[in-house]
Amino acid sequence: MGKLWDKLKGELIDIIEWIDQTNDTLAHRFERYGNEIKNGAKLIVRESQVAVFINEGELADVFPPGTYTLETKNLPILSTLKGWKYGFNSPFKAEVYFVSTRLFKEMKWGTPNVFYVRDQDFGRVSLRAFGTYTFKVTDAAKFIKDVSGTDGQFTTDEVIGELRSIIVTRFISAVGESGISLLDFASNYKKLSEFCEKKLQEEFVTYGLEITKFLINSINLPEELQKKLDMGTGMNMIGDMNKYQQMKMADSMEAAANNPGGGGGGGGMENMFGMAIMGQMMQGGMFGGQQHNQGVPPPPMVQFFAVVNGQQQGPFNLQQLQQMIGQKAITPETMVWKQGMPNWANAKAVPELAGLFMPAAPPPPPPPPMQ
Repeated sequence: MGKLWDKLKGELIDIIEWIDQTNDTLAHRFERYGNEIKNGAKLIVRESQVAVFINEGELADVFPPGTYTLETKNLPILSTLKGWKYGFNSPFKAEVYFVSTRLFKEMKWGTPNVFYVRDQDFGRVSLRAFGTYTFKVTDAAKFIKDVSGTDGQFTTDEVIGELRSIIVTRFISAVGESGISLLDFASNYKKLSEFCEKKLQEEFVTYGLEITKFLINSINLPEELQKKLDMGTGMNMIGDMNKYQQMKMADSMEAAANNPGGGGGGGGMENMFGMAIMGQMMQGGMFGGQQHNQGVPPPPMVQFFAVVNGQQQGPFNLQQLQQMIGQKAITPETMVWKQGMPNWANAKAVPELAGLFMPAAPPPPPPPPMQ
């Protein structure tokens, strides 16, 4: 019985193949007892696969999709390594790795911490970003040699950590190199994604990989830093007052559009801010042809910023501040700042504003009528 079984086993066709039933395997080692392969064995490499032969840790022959009969002529590198001059006798030993070359889609990436960029409008700003990418193996031999090694089952989980680090590093660098302003990020996601993809391709190829798609889903500010950044934004933009006024006017218009009734909350105050800024823009001749006394520069206008309801507002001139004091929107304890002041201070401590809080003395009463 034993001899009959040995004869039947010898006549069986030796088949080397891998049917991938996972969606995350990059490389799979073909399991064979003792790694013994018969002379004339059949190798089946399916579409989206590449087979790589390893002899005693040394890279040998690589097979693209197809069906092969393993003979000396089909194994030129392995034959040289083994010293086969006139063919070989079964069995021979070699490790066979199947590498998946299909697309691995919807891989997620994101910045684990905030990163800082120098923006042309806002100065130094902290951001976070998230997105997805698609990649595949394009050089199976390099991937086996430099990445997966002799791991019997190498999955995406074992490489995405390093890929994510590469992506984040190159993304931050690409954002700085792109020259796209923070205000234009949302309308330039596609352009920025393509720019980053090109930069990342140079890095992925060293691993035998190709990044086929890189997408940015969002670039945003962390909530815990939002208030501080709002405060810093106004300070950074003082050097370009016209741009700052335009931004504040746009914010006021958006608030008014979202609150058409104008009732409750801070709608009335926001509208007042918008009108004040519009008045300043008109005075500055920002709409062309509106400036009076052309050729004569207007006198410098004192501009103050104020913290109202926990948020920075402004700039306001003295007349606008006086109106806000009358409406109780600004009190002596309100923190204010103007260009030239080293720090924020209470309004009552600023000489130009201290007098605005003093109640006006009533005029003397009229004399009694003559009898």
